[in-house]
Amino acid sequence: MEVLAQSLPDAVRGFAAGEREVLEIIGLSFRVSTASTLVASLLSVPAGLLLFLGRFPGKSLVLQVVNALMAMPTVVVGLLVYGVLSRQGPLGSLGLLYTPEAIVIGEVIMALPIITALTHAAFEGLDPRVRRTALTLGANLWHSSWVMVREARYALLAAVAAGFARVVSEVGSALMVGGNIRGYTRTMTTAIALETSKGEFAQALLLGVLLLALALSINVFVRSSLKRRS
Repeated sequence: MEVLAQSLPDAVRGFAAGEREVLEIIGLSFRVSTASTLVASLLSVPAGLLLFLGRFPGKSLVLQVVNALMAMPTVVVGLLVYGVLSRQGPLGSLGLLYTPEAIVIGEVIMALPIITALTHAAFEGLDPRVRRTALTLGANLWHSSWVMVREARYALLAAVAAGFARVVSEVGSALMVGGNIRGYTRTMTTAIALETSKGEFAQALLLGVLLLALALSINVFVRSSLKRRS
């Protein structure tokens, strides 16, 4: 606690001295996290809906795999993406390694199982009469699915927020495939790891506080949206 108290004034002075760089790091973190969450949501919400509606052999196994992948280590994701995007990899010719796009790819992979599993759980929690009523009134598969999405929209919002929280706080994949290049691929988490390894605890503390503030603001937004429902 004493170390934190001593570092806080230094952190504030460090922010004033390097404000532009810190803001660039925050901006990049927010952009890549938002982009990866958006892409993952566009893939995961339909996937979760299909898992809920689908009746096929091995469905239970698929759900177990999706749930297990929620705990997939970020360094494993980084290793896989690195292997695919490296020069010897199948997509090496695209030159995406050590770019913000590579970070987005890794974060999409991490967010996919979380949002998919929580989306499936959201539809499982719906009153079964919602879909039956829509079908009785003449809705086709697409219309009834849209009714379900509307009814579960707040739970889906919470699922997306959980995916965002997962990617905005990860460091392993971003460090491996982004390279932590100053002014280009340095995110808040990779900057915290770098500053800590250099012994610059004050700067790391500042970035940690800002990262917590970002995550907290997303959580407050989701909770306020859920409260408006009730």
